[in-house]
Amino acid sequence: MKHQRSGHTIAICTSALIAAVLAPAAHAIDVQAGDWKLSFDGNVNAHYIYSSCQSFTSAAAVAGGLACVGAGGEDSSSSVSNGLLPAALSFSAATTQGAYDVGVTFGLYPGISTNDGGSPNIGNTSTTRNTALGTAALDVRQVFLTFGNASMGTIMAGRNIGLFGADAILNDMTLLGVGGGNGNYAAPSNTSLGSIGLGYIYTDWLSQINYTTPDLSGVKVTLGIFDPVESLTDTGGPSPKSSPGVHGKVAYKLGTNLYLSATFLWQRQSIITGPNSRINYSGRGFDIGGKYDIAGFEVAGWYYNGKGLGTTGLFVNSADAFGNERDSDGFLAQVTYKIVNTKLGLNYGRSTLDPASGDVGLIRNDLVHKNDKITAGVYHQLTPNLELLAEFSHLESENQIGGKNKSNNFNIGAFVNF
Repeated sequence: MKHQRSGHTIAICTSALIAAVLAPAAHAIDVQAGDWKLSFDGNVNAHYIYSSCQSFTSAAAVAGGLACVGAGGEDSSSSVSNGLLPAALSFSAATTQGAYDVGVTFGLYPGISTNDGGSPNIGNTSTTRNTALGTAALDVRQVFLTFGNASMGTIMAGRNIGLFGADAILNDMTLLGVGGGNGNYAAPSNTSLGSIGLGYIYTDWLSQINYTTPDLSGVKVTLGIFDPVESLTDTGGPSPKSSPGVHGKVAYKLGTNLYLSATFLWQRQSIITGPNSRINYSGRGFDIGGKYDIAGFEVAGWYYNGKGLGTTGLFVNSADAFGNERDSDGFLAQVTYKIVNTKLGLNYGRSTLDPASGDVGLIRNDLVHKNDKITAGVYHQLTPNLELLAEFSHLESENQIGGKNKSNNFNIGAFVNF
């Protein structure tokens, strides 16, 4: 059987998730400086992660599969690493000038794994190996401004979390944990997968300008443009885009019990075929879902559907070499129950990808058809700011002709926010 590397590469590219929210969170440290209020918050987390991977000798070729595969004669791996979130330090400043509320936010997200090719000691070798003299990476995910007021709504401009797929990941119970362990940690990445590619597409951090309406009886609408995202599957190199991407969101909140949302995304995409030629296609998708809380139970679920959008990350495996769009969809279903300070949770997710008309032969056969994950977790709030947790996850990846890889991972760790 052919060897297939784990979703580890995708995790490095997407760099894993956030402690962030669509607007600055409730802050632990506030300082008044003249007319400005300066606020700081963040988190530090660490987990022991043990992964049991598909044996190299029995592994199927699954291009885009997220179940890990053994390497170097070893089918298991251990790591002390961040989970789905890296550590975070967020700084914001806010003021009211005239009729307008004005704010800025900077979000810095360091990891704890050795993976920064910019280490002054060992050059770029730390991108592939956890060696002596290495260093961790600093990921600057947020740099944005906001202005508006309660009657006009809010304009946000800068780099921040995207809209499509954001609510699914922000409500994933593995957000503070690990979820999908993303494989062999011999070459460390910054974070784990959670349920990225295993129920939703990674929302990502995008340069954007958008507008959010005031609260309209529990409904808020956001519409904006974002810097076009290049396709990772286009080997022809960067391609200029004549129009921005477009995204939108409708969210409804009823008290503290019910939350519903729907988003869409559209972008013109292309594949370079020559010095002065390319093939254009459209990538578009939507998601819809929500959550409901009652008597300690929380039930949540999200579904997405895309065409020319890809799987796992935005525009990853989104089209064949001729620009024919691949269809994709997926869902995440979750139930949690809280007993005093302990939450028990179970979630299951699946992401599927269909071949396009130009996918033939081994390219079609080896292309991922679906990635599945089920996670069971225990999350205990030891203090208001300290959470201890443990999770077990089982992953399966399948190609277009039924070849499968399976892996398991267990993690135990701690998460402190401030």
